[in-house]
Amino acid sequence: MSADYAELHCLTNYSFLRGAAHPEELVARAQALGYAALALTDECSVAGVVRAHVAARQAGLALLIGSEVRLVDGPRLVLLAGDRAGYGRLCTLITAGRRRSAKGEYQLGRADLADGLPGCLALLLPPSDPALLADDQLGWFAATFAGRGWLAVELLRDGRDARRLALLPEGAARHGLPLVAAGDVHMHRRGRRPLLDLLTAIRLKTPVAELGLALAGNGERHLRDRDDLASLYPPAWLAETLVVAARCRFALDEIRYQYPDDVTPPGLTPRAFLRRLTVEGMQHRWPGGCPARVQAQLEHELALIAELGYEAYFLTVWDIVRYARAQGILCQGRGSAANSAVCYCLGITAVDPARMNLLFERFISRERGEPPDIDVDFEHERREEVIQYIYRKYGRDRAALAATVITYRPKSALRDTAKALGLEPGQIEQLVSAVSGWRHWGGAGGEIEPDWLREAGFDPANPVLRRVLYLANQLLGFPRHLSQHVGGFVITRGPLHQLVPIENAAMPGRSVIQWEKDDLEALGLLKVDILGLGMLSAMRRAFALINAPGPSTLDEVPAEDPAVYAMIRRADTIGVFQIESRAQMSMLPRLKPERFYDLVVEVAIVRPGPIQGDMVHPDLRRRQGLEPVSYPSAAVREVLERTLGVPWFQEQVIKLAQVAAGFS
Repeated sequence: MSADYAELHCLTNYSFLRGAAHPEELVARAQALGYAALALTDECSVAGVVRAHVAARQAGLALLIGSEVRLVDGPRLVLLAGDRAGYGRLCTLITAGRRRSAKGEYQLGRADLADGLPGCLALLLPPSDPALLADDQLGWFAATFAGRGWLAVELLRDGRDARRLALLPEGAARHGLPLVAAGDVHMHRRGRRPLLDLLTAIRLKTPVAELGLALAGNGERHLRDRDDLASLYPPAWLAETLVVAARCRFALDEIRYQYPDDVTPPGLTPRAFLRRLTVEGMQHRWPGGCPARVQAQLEHELALIAELGYEAYFLTVWDIVRYARAQGILCQGRGSAANSAVCYCLGITAVDPARMNLLFERFISRERGEPPDIDVDFEHERREEVIQYIYRKYGRDRAALAATVITYRPKSALRDTAKALGLEPGQIEQLVSAVSGWRHWGGAGGEIEPDWLREAGFDPANPVLRRVLYLANQLLGFPRHLSQHVGGFVITRGPLHQLVPIENAAMPGRSVIQWEKDDLEALGLLKVDILGLGMLSAMRRAFALINAPGPSTLDEVPAEDPAVYAMIRRADTIGVFQIESRAQMSMLPRLKPERFYDLVVEVAIVRPGPIQGDMVHPDLRRRQGLEPVSYPSAAVREVLERTLGVPWFQEQVIKLAQVAAGFS
């Protein structure tokens, strides 16, 4: 008979090179097996919980958030967030262990848990040989987590289960600890065991054939069928998993993010200060009077910004740009922020709304519900000054860079797999060279063409080679380690480490959170991108070369300079962003752009986002034998009609498609 069960100890592949399953795979498998809940407990990390949270919400599975930690002077523990305050303390603990250690490492001891981590529950994980569990460790654990601690029993059919069943209940009884079942899960299915062995070899930098007892003894560390669990564990221990799960009431939906307000002067609200700065900027931009159309656009933007509560975000970016310019650092906002007249008035961007038809909803939209994302380029040689200014202003506990998850790609997957399975260095490089040109390999069950291998001197039927290719294909897309985002800063009003753990980056003076860009978007968290652009440094050197002071802002550079467009029409554009590729340079002499909007059209042809995005006139699609499409929503259609005018817009897209077809 199946027993109700909640898995309380589960590692994903975000316990880098330990877990052999993606968070989404574990959630889907737990839901399919009918588990009551699943706890994600990656080692000193919550890097994978957002993906699991999104998957669990769609699957209707209760997700518990926790972490496994190994104490330098004590046992291994699983710590589970019971409520929002407990989650904040768990993130703070992880931050403490990571920040005092080199990148990728952590160090925690009993002293870090002296307060018992209120709001969290704890499981003590005995060593593989239960006889090695020291009595003083049991006593310390029972006293530290009184009423919130359990002794986990993990039966793995590895020859020690009888000793666990004999010794662990005795020790738990001596210290008044309840027993609970757990699985030490490293994979969602048993079939991932070869990949688990491979990950162990990569992590320990030792070939699989030489690992010995470091390898898992069997394939039991997977999400097991509930009938199988009922045959292993006493019913009371399985029922206790539900007791633990019921006490874990925290979910990531409870996170309430507040953007900092360190810029607004006393006596003013962020809304009033943003309006004042916008009005001052408007008067500076148009000393002779702002066009009525732009004034209406500004009022529309300010109203939407106020409705969505983004005033402090705009003020923070304004302050960063103001600092850079005060230091003589060239900077320029770009991307969708260029559609904002408010950003122009604040000096963040240099796109004049009086000259352009701006589509603000491409930047911020009530319907999309996505947070704004302002990208600002700085001189790449001086960007670090801006980064350190942010750290100084907000402190290391309130500001950090977003992470980037480095994942296995074909070359790295093949190289690490071949090395772990014992191929010689010369063979590895020869194999990587032979396979890397085969573009369709990997990720979807692809296979290597035998002829490619024969040409490189390999036997396609060789069993070792076949295993290398099979495992490398499974390894594709797996996280390898956390790195830092190119410049995406997350800044909070309160301690950031109560929202997500912070750890050291490889570069001195940098710290990163354990979530990446997609995680931030999934939770609606704001970031500002502090990016380095070499062209701005080149411009600064060019001004020095001609003995000119140069502009303090790029909008001071004369617009629509005929000499510039003459060079563009000759395709003399090496080093010019967006129009320096060969495809762009071949198109420029044909279209002969004379003004900025001509470049907009030209770039859209070579990088046909509107065409690929199905924003094509229905009649043209019918002539091409395609199904007609409509705009994605009435709100978007209304914006397009108001801003561009439907007949004009359709006519331009038809022209773009026809010109692009003529040059294809």
